[in-house]
Amino acid sequence: MRITLRQMEIFAAIAHTENVSRAAEHLSMSQSAASNALVELERQFDCPLFDRVGKSLRLNGTGRGLLPQVEDMLGRAADIEGYLAGGVLGPLAVGATLTIGNYLATLVAAEYLRRHPASKLRLHVANTHSIVEQLTHFELDIGLIEGEANDPDLLLEPWLEDALVVFCAPQHPLATVGEAGPALLAEQKWIVREAGSGTRALFDRAIARVLPGLHIQLELEHTEAIKRAVESGLGIGCLSRLALREAFRRGSLVEIGTPQLDLRRHFYFARHRQRRVSPATQEFIALCREMTGSALGTDSLALPFIA
Repeated sequence: MRITLRQMEIFAAIAHTENVSRAAEHLSMSQSAASNALVELERQFDCPLFDRVGKSLRLNGTGRGLLPQVEDMLGRAADIEGYLAGGVLGPLAVGATLTIGNYLATLVAAEYLRRHPASKLRLHVANTHSIVEQLTHFELDIGLIEGEANDPDLLLEPWLEDALVVFCAPQHPLATVGEAGPALLAEQKWIVREAGSGTRALFDRAIARVLPGLHIQLELEHTEAIKRAVESGLGIGCLSRLALREAFRRGSLVEIGTPQLDLRRHFYFARHRQRRVSPATQEFIALCREMTGSALGTDSLALPFIA
């Protein structure tokens, strides 16, 4: 063959980092060796794979078409290495949105590594926009996301039903009303997630759109920060019931009923349609389903207490 796995590995690293130096550092090799490998690959087939933009290398059309094939090849090579090493699963890169990452994915990852201690797992927790972007750039094997991703390159598989909940501090005037209609909610100050998160997307669609002139007091990137801000009396919030279950149990936060609003959503497994489903990915998805058992939604999950 005229190509080697090492060339493919270097090509993929440069494609992801868009920089030869960073790719070489990632692969623990010299910059000149990485650069020479790329030059030789392009010269072998008289086929440029990148556009040179300053110090950055951006995939051209040919390179974009090659990347999923290379990722597939490298994944299969990792599986073969694992098989020859005694059945060790290949490396796995998982992305999870913040609600899932903080309250579910870490538990699954810990159990996965307990069952497969010789395997390598990387768990990246970020908002939906970031996870979708990494999936489309072939940086993740699987994504666990909240809400829908409207990217034609992604395949979504439903996992669990979920719902957002409006909540306040026990001392807030709405804590004793039980339910609140649109008029009352429109008068409140809100503490919400940042744009780009699945939680914010549903909030904007289900609440902000029907309550014009909504007063957004504060935007925060983390659910725990929002809970602390609401507990301190800065305003009311809207998060997944999964993120609030322990606060409701302790009584540090209080649910506000919103029967006129549809705050339902789903958690999904998301993957790139051109990326092979490796044995490690299959095992992780199966474990996710095993650990959530017969529960159809997050409100009926049997999970350990989360402080």
